[in-house]
Amino acid sequence: MDQTDRTLLTRLFDTAVAAADPARALAAHLPARPAGRTVVVGAGKGAAQLAAAFETLWDGPLSGVVVTRYGYACPTRHIRVIEAAHPVPDAAGLAASAALMQAVSGLGPDDLVVALICGGGSALLPMPPGDLTLEDEAALNRALLASGAPISAMNAIRKQVSGIKGGRLALAAAPAQVVTLVVSDVPGDDPAQVASGPTVPDATSRTQARALVANWRIDLPPTVADWLAGHRGLAPDPADPAFARTSVQVIASARLSLEAAAAQAQALGIPAVILSDAIEGEAREVARVHAAIAREVALRDRPFARPVVLLSGGETTVTLKGQGKGGRNSEFLLALALATEGLPFAALAADTDGIDGSEQNAGAFATGSTAASLRALGHDPAALLADNNAWTAFDALGDLFTPGPTGTNVNDFRAILIR
Repeated sequence: MDQTDRTLLTRLFDTAVAAADPARALAAHLPARPAGRTVVVGAGKGAAQLAAAFETLWDGPLSGVVVTRYGYACPTRHIRVIEAAHPVPDAAGLAASAALMQAVSGLGPDDLVVALICGGGSALLPMPPGDLTLEDEAALNRALLASGAPISAMNAIRKQVSGIKGGRLALAAAPAQVVTLVVSDVPGDDPAQVASGPTVPDATSRTQARALVANWRIDLPPTVADWLAGHRGLAPDPADPAFARTSVQVIASARLSLEAAAAQAQALGIPAVILSDAIEGEAREVARVHAAIAREVALRDRPFARPVVLLSGGETTVTLKGQGKGGRNSEFLLALALATEGLPFAALAADTDGIDGSEQNAGAFATGSTAASLRALGHDPAALLADNNAWTAFDALGDLFTPGPTGTNVNDFRAILIR
């Protein structure tokens, strides 16, 4: 890839991430100081950075606890930061869930709970209900991740198999006021979906959750299937009076970040088009649609004239069929490279939290020569894609994109530059 193109695409990614910077996002959404205590809780890959920013901005005493992924912590003065496993929960996450519930217990009507919620919180807040175990919840997460189901379906099921998600953390805080500030990583920016909504209930029923399991043919562990078949531990009703003193605001999202990246591209002299900020579906299928648009632009200057950068966000999924390594963004790019072989383009796809899937890269770069370059190195790009092994492909080419943890999370960022 031409270094100029790589630099431009990286700059657009950095701009998108900066638009979701915790301090910038929080500054305009601080609640009024309460007469009583201020307790901060939070979960997600950017929770520690949100907590640190809140401490800096808050004019008054506070305490609290947040949980983030291993390696994503940052220094804080008053708010305890716990690190736990993602995407499959572990014992540290179990302890973190208990710590969050303890932090909001025993509060009164003059107290304020500020919940700082961002993507990744679902796995970081395990709290198996009833007689289920941590291993049951971990097995559930593995089944969901392998299913190819959209994040909305996965979270609807998680909320029915939890003691903290689906608004249960807010219930534990009653009668205190609960203000939830959300950095959205879900298509459509429904705050009840981010981190499975520990403080934000939704109306999805147990029956609907069972239907989602059937529709997506999710192979649940028997213990979890038995739990879903019953009526214990139903997710809270949003109409419950205990939620009367709760409020929620989305303070950063894929839409805002893509708009910032588009403005940056325009400032650099490249027209930009946002295809959508809420794209879902199988990563390789989404790639084929993007490839069709890119081909039409490259060959016929329609529906957009060159030069142009095509931007999109959302959260694709990968139905695991092989044994390879990588994540949804690298899989998207490998499929895109195969479908656009020979076309003059440069692309970057990356997760805005800095990690895509199972490895340490956020995503990768691709061009119209990616597939041919892989064959020249002795790799079969189609076979690697079939094995869900896009990481190996881009590692061999030296085209992995590894910015490290960004401290925020507004879902996937995709940019296709056609000069």
